[in-house]
Amino acid sequence: MIHAGDPSPAFDLGAIAAGAASRKRAARRREAALRLTSVVLFFAFWATATQFNQSVYRLFNPMLIPGPEDVVRAGIEMARSGALAHDVAASLYRVVWGFVLASTVALVLGVAVSRSRSVSSMVEPIIEMFRPIPSLAFLPIFILWFGIGELSKIVFVAYATFFPVFTAAVLGLRQIDPILVRAAASLGASKTDIFRYVELPAASPSIITGLRIGFGMAFFVIVAAEFIAADSGLGFLINNSRTFFDVPRMLLGAAVIGAIGFAFNTILRRVESRLLAWQPQS
Repeated sequence: MIHAGDPSPAFDLGAIAAGAASRKRAARRREAALRLTSVVLFFAFWATATQFNQSVYRLFNPMLIPGPEDVVRAGIEMARSGALAHDVAASLYRVVWGFVLASTVALVLGVAVSRSRSVSSMVEPIIEMFRPIPSLAFLPIFILWFGIGELSKIVFVAYATFFPVFTAAVLGLRQIDPILVRAAASLGASKTDIFRYVELPAASPSIITGLRIGFGMAFFVIVAAEFIAADSGLGFLINNSRTFFDVPRMLLGAAVIGAIGFAFNTILRRVESRLLAWQPQS
């Protein structure tokens, strides 16, 4: 029993902080181990399935199911010749320009729509009319309007990317707790300060989610555009390899797209963790 005159129990804050940091590092190591295990198991299953199809029971022509080593060999050959870097650079150029253009317009318009009922009433009906239409339906029109050069592909990527970023921005800005806004205003914050220090941080999770979805959509549509009107790019690599039944190069193009998307998603998650460091971590 602790009596009123007893000294309060001492807490070693340094030990508590060290223990929390140690548990956090252990959790990160477990997560990294699980991620690595999943990748290893995937490639092991792929190699086993390929070998089974070639040696035990042929379900498909072995040319149509290459093993991981065949894809790696194709990647090394293309990397040495410089063709892979050329295709990656061409696709990234189109995707980055289209993504930046769409994100800028979507965020600016999203802020305007969320802050003004008049702008919302004028803009949202038009956007909601075009949003359900598949982006691929406009690809032939963009090619007719802007030609088969880079501009048509950049505009096409921007068009497809705009909708998820805009929708996420508007949703995030409209779902802000009004109590936070009123509290900041009662403390003398200006509208600019409220937007910068209250509304924008609160909407950041939704906005970053929209950016992640938009970047994935950008690569989805650029592959389709490069199928039709391009002489370079990862989409062109996949389609051209299909013509010659070069399945390893087809899978290589898909794998590079996945790697780029994974890298960008990782970067955005790091940015999100830094911007939202004030949020409690689960």
